[in-house]
Amino acid sequence: MWLLQSQMACDMQHAVLERQTLPATLSQSQQPFEMDRGAIENFLRPPPEELPDDMEMPIWDHLDELRERVLVALLAAAVGIGGCFLFSKELVLFLEAPVADAGVRFLQLSPGEFFFTTFKVAGYSGLLLAAPTVLYEIIAYVVPGLTKSERKFLAPVVFGSSILFYVGLVFSYEILTPAALNFFVSYAEGAVESLWSIDQYFQFVLVLMLSTGLSFQVPIIQVMLGQLGIINSQQMFSLWRYVVVGSTVVAAVLTPSTDPFTQALLAIPLVGLYMGGAAAVRLIEQSKARTAQA
Repeated sequence: MWLLQSQMACDMQHAVLERQTLPATLSQSQQPFEMDRGAIENFLRPPPEELPDDMEMPIWDHLDELRERVLVALLAAAVGIGGCFLFSKELVLFLEAPVADAGVRFLQLSPGEFFFTTFKVAGYSGLLLAAPTVLYEIIAYVVPGLTKSERKFLAPVVFGSSILFYVGLVFSYEILTPAALNFFVSYAEGAVESLWSIDQYFQFVLVLMLSTGLSFQVPIIQVMLGQLGIINSQQMFSLWRYVVVGSTVVAAVLTPSTDPFTQALLAIPLVGLYMGGAAAVRLIEQSKARTAQA
């Protein structure tokens, strides 16, 4: 009987110790998740001191403003597309330049194929020309609803995103597209003559240029995630192995061609952009730390 009572007392002591140490253990293990949840909660429900001092607008005024800005954006896109259609033949010759010296001949394989191709080229080019106006209308509509801290990094993010997008277009036109097309031409040399459909050629070139411009937005996404506190630079650098594999997969999906050379030309810059974005996030973190110490 005495042994049974002693055993029960020991069990009760162990249970009390476990209950005392369990909250501390849970709090330590759940700390990263609490930080992430806090960052997301601050983004969805910012503190009152972060809210702007602008005058509030009723919902109908917001809808009227949205309608006006959408109309301005559509008008800019229509003007850009119409203007580019007037110079569609010049744009076609400009996009044919990467293989102009490779002996490639372009064919119209069906009635009206070239006519509809010029519409496609004018559409893409007009949207690119109208992109600054459309982006401005979006920003002007969104800015009143942003917090003070979000407004501070909005301009650098928008400016950097625009620059990287057009850098991606230039990179695709000057390096990626000629490399991919010359690979196909040299591979078929001596076996078949390169007679390409004009529609399929422009579909290849335009998709490749657009996907490259979008893929160059990786550093902007990293900076935004870092500013929101969802992920830090140390975590970004620790994921470099997954980034290499992911960049290879993304390059294989985005590039219309299936040759590994073209995919490598896109995957390598993606890895470099990711590492550059992680370095930018680290610089921002160090700047914040120095400001907090001062």
